[in-house]
Amino acid sequence: MDDLRLALLLNAVSPAVGGVLVRGEKGTAKSTAVRALAALMPDVDVVAGCRFSCAPGAPDPGCPDGPHEAAPATARPARMVELPVGASEDRLVGALDIERALADGVKAFEPGLLADAHRGVLYVDEVNLLHDHLVDLLLDAAAMGASYVEREGVSVRHAARFLLVGTMNPEEGELRPQLLDRFGLTVEVAASRDPEQRVEVVRRRLAHDDAPAAFAARWADEEAALRERIVAARTLLPRVELGDAALRQIAATCAAFEVDGMRADIVMARTATALAAWAGRTDVREEDVRQAALLALPHRRRRNPFDAPGLDEDKLDETLEQFGGDDRPDPDPDPDTDPSGPDGGPGGGGVPPQGQGPDSAPPAGQPEPSESPAGQPEPSEAAGPPAASAGTGERAAERAAEPFRTKVLSVPGLGEGAVGRRSRARTEHGRTTGALRPRGALTKLHLAATVRAAAPHQRARGRSGPGLVVRRDDLRQAAREGREGNLVLFVVDASGSMAARRRMSSVKGAVLSLLLDAYQRRDKVGLVTFRGTGAEVALPPTSSVDAAAARLEELPTGGRTPLAAGLLKAHDVLRVERLRDPSRRPLLVVVTDGRATGARGGDALAVAGRAARLHAAEGTASVVVDCEAGPVRLGLAGNLARDLSGTAVTLDELRADSIAGLVRDVRAATTGTDSTVRNRRAA
Repeated sequence: MDDLRLALLLNAVSPAVGGVLVRGEKGTAKSTAVRALAALMPDVDVVAGCRFSCAPGAPDPGCPDGPHEAAPATARPARMVELPVGASEDRLVGALDIERALADGVKAFEPGLLADAHRGVLYVDEVNLLHDHLVDLLLDAAAMGASYVEREGVSVRHAARFLLVGTMNPEEGELRPQLLDRFGLTVEVAASRDPEQRVEVVRRRLAHDDAPAAFAARWADEEAALRERIVAARTLLPRVELGDAALRQIAATCAAFEVDGMRADIVMARTATALAAWAGRTDVREEDVRQAALLALPHRRRRNPFDAPGLDEDKLDETLEQFGGDDRPDPDPDPDTDPSGPDGGPGGGGVPPQGQGPDSAPPAGQPEPSESPAGQPEPSEAAGPPAASAGTGERAAERAAEPFRTKVLSVPGLGEGAVGRRSRARTEHGRTTGALRPRGALTKLHLAATVRAAAPHQRARGRSGPGLVVRRDDLRQAAREGREGNLVLFVVDASGSMAARRRMSSVKGAVLSLLLDAYQRRDKVGLVTFRGTGAEVALPPTSSVDAAAARLEELPTGGRTPLAAGLLKAHDVLRVERLRDPSRRPLLVVVTDGRATGARGGDALAVAGRAARLHAAEGTASVVVDCEAGPVRLGLAGNLARDLSGTAVTLDELRADSIAGLVRDVRAATTGTDSTVRNRRAA
């Protein structure tokens, strides 16, 4: 919480820092701390009567409420505007009165939340759940400092410079990289494990609930002192000097940690300057640069959604020490320096030494610790499985192979689910495919259809001038087609047959690749595994793709192959999800070699076939990833795909550069399923 307080206060001192992203588990008072910032922000001078908060000394020349020459000024408290996750586009950017614009040529504009947040704070709780089209609008406004509203040739522009603050629970999914980079600082928050601190938190919360006014009065003096310190730091900020030595440390740190672009350097410089002003100094010191790096760099070092944000503080200290002082470092290292020394060897750039850390791969050409020397049998063929539990044959979890880019697996037909990037759907954004009468408020005008509807009635309506007489019944809504996100449910075979000859490593790599694809396409994901005597839901459907990757990494293998149990468990999961979110269409991905075992004397493959046909009867789009290996193939995965009315692909064919026409096969197979379902229902 100390880091969170500091990050918020630094942004109050210097809004140019660029905002704060607060990450943390549920129930850690993230929202409470952010909302408390509003009471500490200094008052803002605005033009009286301006809905867009123009500054009296430098009003926006393009303000819709302008011009503001010689307009009176007034002071008001700084605003903290909250953007709900489910807000509409018009609520965020504002809305034009299309009917008046067409009939009278008047730009009747109702400001949105971006206008309210100008020169204040825009707060987004659960920012990782924000819809893509709202994220795009936020990115545009943050980049240009202005908001543009365009409606069929009628446009309005107004200034929109705000401090962006977001809170999120990483378990519910990660942010898009573009939006993540827009947050100047990031803070990880966790609940204290100290019993005394937890007692004090509960005591204060109960005191506030019993007497809110008295509780606020108790802390009024401390808040007033904090507000005065913010004002003093703002006054001092223009006089703070960022010396060349500190600037070199900032640049070297960003280069050493291999962050993308130059925004990190700029944010670190502004943060270090704000830290000096907050401390009452006019010079930036090494401790300011260090603290700025800890706040500004962790979220910029992520290379994929499964990387945990963080910073190696030992490496940070080494970099600051190397580039500290007024003398520039020697650009030519000593040729006799040991390349495996503490500086990480040749190449620099912050690349960690090979072979260190739990997730490091061994050097090329050397066997992994779990591999047997050449000519000796693998543990599975000789002394039994490693880390085996008595009587179960369970193996310890294997690491996943390197992920790769996969081909798109999409659900056929036209859906109406949440906005995403996988399957075709009717959405509010995308290409226009037609026009229809609006249901409720008009959001996307189809101009040509509106003109065609109004044209036959102009004489009857007494039109005499050049304007078009438009009535409410003439307005037409644009029907648009875009992409939706789906529920991708993975059913993974973790039995002993999959564990043979390290096959599970390749399987996990393939599923990890599909999870990366699901993250990029804004899908929900779920994970069902089966082995031993049954199946379990390893991860209920969630937007947190990295949580699925973590469960996959920990997945042990071994035992029998209850394929039917896995398919039936998946059927139960999909049945519940259809009730919870009926508009989100599922895609079933079964990862198996097709083998099945069951009770003695029973036909396990036949039982699995019947379970698969349950999915086919409901029209669930499905893909079977065939993991069978070796020169002799039984083709069981292909039989399973036919029972599912889906398609089967091998691990090699799953790669983007290996399968042309996979999407066509999935669509064709599932289209046939749709016809079968319709025929069965008709019968």
